[in-house]
Amino acid sequence: MHQKTIKYRHEKTVHHDCLRACRRFGVLLCLGGCNQSPEVVIYSNADEESRLAMQDALDRAGFSGQYIFSSFSTSELGGKIMAEGSNIEADVITASTYYLESAQQAHRMFAPLSFTFHALEKTPGFCAPLTAQEGAIFINTRALQENGLPRPASLKDLASPAYKGFISIPNIRSSSTAWLMVQALVSAYGEQEARRLLHSIVENAGPHLENSGSGPLKKVRAGEVAIAFGLRHQAVADRKAGLPIDYVDPAEGNFMLTESVCVTDKGAGGNPLAMKMAETLVRTARPGILKVYPVPLYEGENFREDARSSNVKAFPEPLTVDLLKRHQALMN
Repeated sequence: MHQKTIKYRHEKTVHHDCLRACRRFGVLLCLGGCNQSPEVVIYSNADEESRLAMQDALDRAGFSGQYIFSSFSTSELGGKIMAEGSNIEADVITASTYYLESAQQAHRMFAPLSFTFHALEKTPGFCAPLTAQEGAIFINTRALQENGLPRPASLKDLASPAYKGFISIPNIRSSSTAWLMVQALVSAYGEQEARRLLHSIVENAGPHLENSGSGPLKKVRAGEVAIAFGLRHQAVADRKAGLPIDYVDPAEGNFMLTESVCVTDKGAGGNPLAMKMAETLVRTARPGILKVYPVPLYEGENFREDARSSNVKAFPEPLTVDLLKRHQALMN
C-alpha cells in the first residue's frame, strides 16, 4: 500500500462506521446521524501516475472530498477481491481485468455499467478498461557494451549462460508484470519447455529476482544489471529522456495486461455517486492515463509512433486467476 493513502483512510475510520450504517439502513435515515453523505470508497492497484490522473479527473468533475482513494499492490488487491467478494467495502474498484473477471465469475459482485463506451475490444458489461501494459526486454546499452554482452533478441536468449548475473526479472509469484514474460514463453514453447527456460532465466537472475515489477527497471537504470524485463512504456520513456536505456520487442511477442474499472453491486444501499465516478474515470481520466500508458483502448485514441510495439500477441486462453496460478507453478 501507499503510506499516504493508508493514513487518509485511517483518518476516516469513524466516518466508515457511519458509511456502513448508511448502506444498511438507507441514506435518508443515515443523514439524521451524519452531517454528510458517505464518500465513495475507491480501491485501486494503479501506480502513482495513473492514480493522480484519476483523482484529477474526479476533482475536475466536482467530486473533490466525496471519495476515499485507497491504493494496493496488484496481488494484494486481487486477493482481497477474490476473498471478500460482494462484502468488500469498496464502491468502485480499478484493478487487473483478470482479477475482476474471475471475481465476477466467483461472486457475481459487480453491477452492470449504466453508461455507454466504445472500447476497441469486446468487454463484459460490468467493467470498462482504463490502462494497458505491454511487456518488453530492457537493456542498459552502456552496461551491455562494457560487459561485452550480445543484444538479446528473444526471451529464450535470456536463458543463455552468457547472461548469468547480468539479468533482473520480476517474480511471477508476486508480480503481474512477470506474467507477461511467462505468457510469452508458454505461448511460444509450451509449458514444459517454458518451465525449463524460466528456471534458467531465474538462475541467471540470481539475487536480481525482484518481487515487484518496478524492481528490475530500477536495477537496469542504475546499471546494476545490463538486461531486465518490464513494462515497455517505461523503457520508451527512459530512452526518450536520454537515459542509456533501450528496449527489445522479444521474438516471442509483446503480451498485454489491462486494468479496468467496476462498480460493486450493493443493491439499494449502494452509493449513487459510484457509477458516476466510474463513468468519469472512463470519459475524462483517459487523456492523463494515455500520457503514462500510451496504448489506445477506445475509439478515437491513437498510438504515438514511439509507443507502438512491433510484435503484439495475445495468450490463446482467457486470462484468469486459475491460469495465473498454473503459470506460477512453473517456478516450482
